[in-house]
Amino acid sequence: MEAFLPEGKLIQCKQNRDYLTSESGLYEAMTNRVILEARAVMCDAAHNLTVDLGCMRGIIPREEGALGIRDGSVRDIAVISRVNRPVCFTVKEITRGKDGEPLAVLSREDAQRLCTEHFIGSLQCGDVIDARITHLESFGAFADIGCGIAALLPIDAISVSRIDHPRERFYTGMDIKTVVRSIENGRISLSHKELLGTWEENAASFIPGETVTGIIRSVETYGAFVELTPNLAGLAELRDDLRPGMQASVYIKSILPQKMKIKLIIIDVFEYNYHPQQPRYYFEGSHMDHFLYSPVGSTKLVETVF
Repeated sequence: MEAFLPEGKLIQCKQNRDYLTSESGLYEAMTNRVILEARAVMCDAAHNLTVDLGCMRGIIPREEGALGIRDGSVRDIAVISRVNRPVCFTVKEITRGKDGEPLAVLSREDAQRLCTEHFIGSLQCGDVIDARITHLESFGAFADIGCGIAALLPIDAISVSRIDHPRERFYTGMDIKTVVRSIENGRISLSHKELLGTWEENAASFIPGETVTGIIRSVETYGAFVELTPNLAGLAELRDDLRPGMQASVYIKSILPQKMKIKLIIIDVFEYNYHPQQPRYYFEGSHMDHFLYSPVGSTKLVETVF
């Protein structure tokens, strides 16, 4: 069973469910310090989490709710916000509650410490890892990279084509792949655009003479940039009715790899409501040292070195 997954991905794992079916299973998990997941059902006034284990009730004391709660570097909202959501934990002890029923004392902090020591602490720039979007801000997306530990994916690293807000690409709870962009003082910053393909890989999906759908990203004095894919945009001639964020049907006039340009003609425009789709990933490996977006022989160099 893979332990160091974004919170919520372990809960339906068969081995995880097997551990939770009996008191003996929980004892085994406690002995082996296995990370488990179950749903938090309530947070009391003292910010202790109650967890439904199935075979018995579990409790995560406030100070065990997350790394940083003890020293105050993490606010209690990190605990309160887990109600009605899966939480990861290790089993610290099995005792009896006031009602005489068995009660498991759990620690999410310990699970996060294990994740930090054995997974996050070994990450290097360029490593490709799974992540789950936890919340969106104007400057970027926060993603769980393991056991509820969050990393920032800045807006400029989401795709080559520029967007106004991460909600145009992602929604909360979306599972994505990311690349470790930087590691500074234990804080990890992520990137995403390097996994979405090079200019040539994206342009290969289009042929001059086709009419396709795009999104108008910006309107300049010399033309309008139209996104064809998250990592590919073309330049269209201006019209009076163009606004960023509109959907457009565009005729592909020409594709020029050496200049890294696609010339478009706008046929029609429409209002558009964003419905983020699962990204298409071109890179399937577990690590990249270098990403060259530009076509070979192009006069413009766009690359990332990790």
